[in-house]
Order: sequence, then structure tokens, then C-alpha cells
Amino acid sequence: MKNKFYYYFKVALIDGRGEKRKDEIYREIAVLGRQTLSTLANTIVRSFNFYFDHCYGFYDNFKNPYSSKEMYELFTDIPEDPTPGAKGVTSIKVATAFPKTKKNMLFLFDYGDNWHFSVELIDIKRAPGNAKNPKIVKKVGKVPMQYPPLKEDDSEEEINEAYDLFRVGQHAPKKKYIN
Repeated sequence: MKNKFYYYFKVALIDGRGEKRKDEIYREIAVLGRQTLSTLANTIVRSFNFYFDHCYGFYDNFKNPYSSKEMYELFTDIPEDPTPGAKGVTSIKVATAFPKTKKNMLFLFDYGDNWHFSVELIDIKRAPGNAKNPKIVKKVGKVPMQYPPLKEDDSEEEINEAYDLFRVGQHAPKKKYIN
């Protein structure tokens, strides 16, 4: 039954301390309950016009993610130095991780730049019979650039790294979304 429902989330960009930003930037998205946390992560990142090119995790502790009681990380699935106690994201269903409305978790994307998002389940509604894709329902606020432009004094290493990230992002497979 949970597979036939859209799970609606309010995803807000927050600061690194788990606090709201002065400028409200959020997206409302919908993902089917049968889809994985990996699909939810991809939908979040793409809804903010970021490249889906880094590791990520979901945590129930906004102030200290690595002390969370509930954690889901891509590191567990790859496996590459997962946090002890963390579960993966590629097999855990959205409906399992977010069983009821008002559940809120930290989504941490890119452990280098540390993009923090508050992910709150705000509603669960029956999906149409042919529903199979995530939906971006609402966009509020201007999103900062994921990668700032290069400066003249950037080193060759920084330029090559930025080029590689851009190239990876350009060739990343695009998911279908319903707007």
C-alpha cells in the first residue's frame, strides 16, 4: 500500500549549525514511498540545480550528525569508510525511513563543502496509478552556486579539479521529473 503513495517533503537549505538561514530557500518535492533514499537524495540535489556528484547521508542529529541514532549513508553502500551504525541508502525505501509526517532529518551533501538541508515529511497522498517519477512541486528562494566561478589566481590544481567536477556533472545521467 505504501508503494502507491507520494511522500511530500519540504527541503530547506540550512546553515552548518542546523539553523534556518536568513534568506529562506526551499523546495517541495514528492517521491514515491517505494523509491529509495538514493532517489530522494538525487531529487533533492537536482531540485536545487546542483550536480549529483558527491557522497551524502541522512541523519537525525542536526547538531552532530555522526552522533545520530538514525543514519543512512552512501558510504555504507559503496563501501568506503562508513560511520559505525549507519545503514545504506540504495536499498532503504523512503516509506521505511520516513514512516509518518513531521519526521525531519538532516541531509548532508558533499562532505567537503558541507551542504546542509532540513528534510521534513509534510504529507503523504495517494499517487496516480501511472506515477513513477519524483516531482518538484514548489521552488522558493534563489539557490547559491554549487561551485563558485574560478578566479585568475586559482592554481592549476584548483582549475583541473573544477573542470573535472563540471565535466562529471555534465555527463551525469538526468532523472525524469514532473514539474
